[in-house]
Amino acid sequence: MSLDALKSAIPDYAKDLKLNLGSVIGNSELPQQQLWGTVLACAIASRSPKVLAELEPEARENLKPEAYTAAKSAAAIMAMNNVFYRTRHLLSDPEYGTMRAGLRMNVIGNPGVEKVDFELWSLAVSAINGCGQCLDSHEQVLRKAGVDRDTIQEAFKIAAVIQAVGTTLDAEAVLAE
Repeated sequence: MSLDALKSAIPDYAKDLKLNLGSVIGNSELPQQQLWGTVLACAIASRSPKVLAELEPEARENLKPEAYTAAKSAAAIMAMNNVFYRTRHLLSDPEYGTMRAGLRMNVIGNPGVEKVDFELWSLAVSAINGCGQCLDSHEQVLRKAGVDRDTIQEAFKIAAVIQAVGTTLDAEAVLAE
């Protein structure tokens, strides 16, 4: 199970995805923890069993246990938050935006890793889940913490490629049946 195995599973018609996957992970300038936390959180958010099965072992190998758990926590909490906040934003009644959420989100305040890393992972998952309000919120926190736009874009490039690979491989699995 590995990045190489995942790349070899990508069909020829999606060669760009194969090249991009190797590039966004293999040539990333992100520090190891930010990179592999982003990869793991996005693999989970992609909902693709194949992508998760291939990338998780390398993520586990490249992350300290607390970072591994925090990346999974980012994927979990954003699965909830992205639906909640996207829905509030999409509803035409602005009153929903003034109401108390009433949902537990303690992990955001105490993720067990550097806040910047957790925010980056949350932003990447929000990109996959398509929540503009969450994207804006996490991007603003990252920018206030001094994170540059190149780093932020690197995270959502990883998200885009992992999501596309998952979609492609899952479609191929169905078409092969």
